[in-house]
Amino acid sequence: MKRLVGCSTTLQFSLLDLVIFAPVARILAIDYGRKRTGIAVTDPMQIIANGLTTVPTTEIFDFIDRYLREEEVERFVVGEPLYPDGNPAQLAGEVKRFVGQLQKRYTGIPVSMQDERFTSEDAKEAILHSGIRQKKRRDKSLVDKVAATIILQQYLEEHKYNKL
Repeated sequence: MKRLVGCSTTLQFSLLDLVIFAPVARILAIDYGRKRTGIAVTDPMQIIANGLTTVPTTEIFDFIDRYLREEEVERFVVGEPLYPDGNPAQLAGEVKRFVGQLQKRYTGIPVSMQDERFTSEDAKEAILHSGIRQKKRRDKSLVDKVAATIILQQYLEEHKYNKL
């Protein structure tokens, strides 16, 4: 047990406390699209998924490069496009090529695929019920960002006990 003495407060903590509350790297989720790509990230403790932005797909690696200069990322989670019956959707080949580029470019950061079936529909539904004005709801980039957030939230829910 260590003691820190401040102005008028004494704090007691153990090294275990510092490990438990130490921030960790974020998880960055990607909802890849032909024109736009939605991005979501966790908080540093990897508890909450937050929509970050939508970028033109042609600029995705520039965006990731800039982001990695500012934040530490532990893992990429990429939405896996599947039809409702589980077969790969039309975009699946492009997404696999993108994942290959991610793995080649960022060798120290693992990439996980996450089923993205119905995430765009779920995103539209969430936006509709959020009270956002109709003009803003028509913004397709908002749907992409919210879909990335849903992909990340699903990933967190499926993997939250693997860290214990």
